[in-house]
Amino acid sequence: MNTDTQIQKDVLAELKWEPSVDASHIGVEVSDGVVTLAGQVRTITEKWDAERAAQRVYGVKALAVEIDVRLPGTNQRTDSDIARTAKYTLEWLTYVPNDAVSVVVENGFITLTGEVDWEYQRKAVIGAVRNLMGVTGLSDQIMIQSNVSLSAIKSDIEAALGRRAHTDVKNIFVTVNGNEVTLSGTVHSWLERDLAVHSVWGTLGVKNVVDQTTIRE
Repeated sequence: MNTDTQIQKDVLAELKWEPSVDASHIGVEVSDGVVTLAGQVRTITEKWDAERAAQRVYGVKALAVEIDVRLPGTNQRTDSDIARTAKYTLEWLTYVPNDAVSVVVENGFITLTGEVDWEYQRKAVIGAVRNLMGVTGLSDQIMIQSNVSLSAIKSDIEAALGRRAHTDVKNIFVTVNGNEVTLSGTVHSWLERDLAVHSVWGTLGVKNVVDQTTIRE
């Protein structure tokens, strides 16, 4: 089991190794496996990449992010410019229906609302607007529609987990309540946890996933 000191060293090393992140402006603190990232970055994408880099490190049990997005002067955009660009960008996403998602921008912070059929569509929308110049934050309020019966959803998800998470699938438990799926049990890493959550979102009809899994070493 890694000590907090070792986890801190590994997270700092991972941040430095990630080419999209300027690690010199990010501090790392660790307490009982809980990592806190603090500092400043130039874009929301850099903030996202820093979070993902920390999650890759073995021994990280939870992550707190206190990173501010400070845009350089050349990247400043008005809310109108950001909203207009976001609208045009979403119109070019061929697998997301037109007008399915609405965009509101305030002080560079984007709020997304609307409904789509699949989780991959929701992620595509988020990825498209998150990378726009001038964006300082994002709130995802997009809902997943349900157009199918969920009677077989539990067995479908368990089968998907069995195909993808080859280790300790028996330690991951699936509970279905209407359109919401709860995962509990234990996993060995953030990667294994992400794999389990991704498997659930790959099932048509799932509107919400509650991840209650814990990472064990």
